[in-house]
Amino acid sequence: MDDLIQRILIALGIGLLIGAERERRKAERPAAAGLRSFTIAALLGAGAAMMPQPWMTGLAMASITALALISSWRRNGSPDPGITTEIALVATGFLGAMSVTAPQLAGALAVLITIVLAARGPLHRFVDETVSAGEVADVLLLAGATLVVLPLLPDRPMGPFGALNPHAIWLVVVMILAINTAGQLATRMLGARLGVPLLGMASGFVSSSATIGAMGTWVRANPGSLAAGTAAAVLSTVANYVQMAVVIGVTDQRAFAATIAPVLAAALTALAVGAWFTAQAWRDTPAEPPKFSRSFNLVMALVFAAMLAVMLVASSALRLWFGETGLVTAAAISGVLDVHAAVISVAAQVADGTITPHQSVIPILTACSTSTLAKMLFSAAAGTRPFALRVMPAQMMMIGAAWAVALLI
Repeated sequence: MDDLIQRILIALGIGLLIGAERERRKAERPAAAGLRSFTIAALLGAGAAMMPQPWMTGLAMASITALALISSWRRNGSPDPGITTEIALVATGFLGAMSVTAPQLAGALAVLITIVLAARGPLHRFVDETVSAGEVADVLLLAGATLVVLPLLPDRPMGPFGALNPHAIWLVVVMILAINTAGQLATRMLGARLGVPLLGMASGFVSSSATIGAMGTWVRANPGSLAAGTAAAVLSTVANYVQMAVVIGVTDQRAFAATIAPVLAAALTALAVGAWFTAQAWRDTPAEPPKFSRSFNLVMALVFAAMLAVMLVASSALRLWFGETGLVTAAAISGVLDVHAAVISVAAQVADGTITPHQSVIPILTACSTSTLAKMLFSAAAGTRPFALRVMPAQMMMIGAAWAVALLI
């Protein structure tokens, strides 16, 4: 009996919550349904779901839907013929019925629906005034990659040496597209002086090398924002080292303890240099945010995914052919393409007892060194000469700090 009363109270709370928001909206635009209508709809749905006849729930939902349609038809000539209130009324009845079988889910959905209803003004302004048509297309591309392609890919080891997981590799593509889309919005809202460095920091969690290449391309097209592009390129490496420390720690705590000092030294050096370039960018004349087309974003993501696949196959082959003797070589090759996969591989060998924590330091720093070399080459190939002359010394300072601390301890 107590359980039944609890579910009725949840349905009552759902109706009152959504109804209160719609009642407040009635003060701005008259509507047929308010606090009482929504509360009754939720209780009706709950009561029908408690009946022993399953068709009672369908009858209740059909009745609520019919009333919502009649209300919408009667308001057809109004200046704002939206049907948000009618849809919310039907959803409230459905949530009332759901509160009988899944009360926690029903309550959570009710809160989310109320938030969406209450955020009408900010959401409309964001879509009408902030987001451009191209950015909407970017979101659709991201949604297709996430909701259509990703579920179709097999989530198991495949290919040469069993090194490729199509689902995991495509997830990298999704992450790059997501960060690029978010970065476009951030740079347009915050401006190039602050938005571009923040974009670099965020993008570094996916691929610092790809970020440096992208920033070099942007600086080539926007020479006046050299400092902002450089700051983004350097700060992407901060994210790179932070993520590296996290993945090492998750893989093996002993490897983390052995390598945290040199990794932290590199991260702090990158942060200091990046902050200096960010301060320099703040003094520059604001420039247009980076303009990356959807095709550029997708090509960059696909190229990186292909590089990751090649690296995974090469690392698996080296481990199979050379065993422990190929550890440093594998780390060096892997670091050029994806340093995180390289350090995970080394830390995993510490975890299974193949090598000691002390022996993991050299392979991990070797992977960082070859990754640094790749970043320097990307900056020279994609960017202008002034861009490369700023990014390359910064990269050398980071890896130099890491090796110096490793040698000292």
